[in-house]
Amino acid sequence: MYGKFKDYLKNELKAIDEAGLYKRERIIASPQGAEITLSDGSKALNFCANNYLGLADNPRLAAAAEKAMKERGYGMSSVRFICGTQDLHKQLEKAIAEYFHTDDAILYAACFDANGGVFEPLLGPEDAIISDSLNHASIIDGVRLCKAQRFRYANADMADLEEKLKEASSCRFRIIVTDGVFSMDGNVAPMDKICDLAEKYDAMVMVDESHSAGVVGPSGHGVAEQFNCYGRIDIFTGTLGKAFGGAVGGFTTGRQEIIDMLRQRSRPYLFSNSIPPAIAAAGIETFKILKESDELHNRLTENVNYFRDKMLAAGFDIKPTQSAICAVMLYDAKLSQVFASKMAEEGIFVTGFYYPVVPKGQARIRVQLSAAHKKADLDKAISAFIKVGRTLGVIK
Repeated sequence: MYGKFKDYLKNELKAIDEAGLYKRERIIASPQGAEITLSDGSKALNFCANNYLGLADNPRLAAAAEKAMKERGYGMSSVRFICGTQDLHKQLEKAIAEYFHTDDAILYAACFDANGGVFEPLLGPEDAIISDSLNHASIIDGVRLCKAQRFRYANADMADLEEKLKEASSCRFRIIVTDGVFSMDGNVAPMDKICDLAEKYDAMVMVDESHSAGVVGPSGHGVAEQFNCYGRIDIFTGTLGKAFGGAVGGFTTGRQEIIDMLRQRSRPYLFSNSIPPAIAAAGIETFKILKESDELHNRLTENVNYFRDKMLAAGFDIKPTQSAICAVMLYDAKLSQVFASKMAEEGIFVTGFYYPVVPKGQARIRVQLSAAHKKADLDKAISAFIKVGRTLGVIK
């Protein structure tokens, strides 16, 4: 049987390649940072990592991880409720809850697992999930695993959300689910208005802070801080793999009874190994750093504003952004791949995104700014964009 299947796969892969849409991984042979070294020895400025606060190669995090490896070992070889819980896990959960002003937190191997494991233990066929149309794939998959009724509203469209809440009014429990920052466009969910509608129609609120925590808000504490919604959001999910150090690990944080139920019934938590001690220790150190100063967030904000303003002035079409994500719109899928390839020749590491990651006809270069970028790095990237943009006829 595999012979036929092999031929099918080869033909599909060939078609992807011929369309100029084959995803090839570029191999890094250095720590993640503003500048990286590739496996061929060449260097590039990295503008496509989720390293928003520049902590991925922070020496304090590396030292905390090394110390934990020596004192607590390499791995846990167990799930949390059997014998996989160390003091470090509890300390990190406490730090996360304090950061988001919530009752408690629960750790997962990734935010994909957090979103995959949050709905099914809490909701049943008589309940409703009302989800933003641009929510992350992990939320979509988590919703699919739950038997609750599903409603989908247009991205950040409060009129459509209200209509969906009316449609779900006969359900026992209702929960509105949204990304804090939408990862492909960079826009922020209007959490104050979402909370207003939730209170009007007796619904709960959940937000995925993966691209917003550490980034938006006066001190980078996320959408609850930005919209002054503390106490109005019932569930937050997020990751340690982006602004918070860039490693692995996810979390859900929120009201005590919700976290308690997830510890009892959330399948990715119950059936996956605990995150390694080194990851937990580095996570604890991350929240210590963020408590000490807003310097990293302030630097990130300055970099985003500088890059965005210069790119708009150069004539590029950039989606309105309120985050560290700048979507440079090219619309054509193959063009996005050619553009990214030519940027690599200029020493700038960016990635083109196209269907099915974004809708058809909405291809783009997604630029992600970091606190680690210096002004000279930004200027080099902007100059490369202008050069390549003119060469390919994207700008005049």
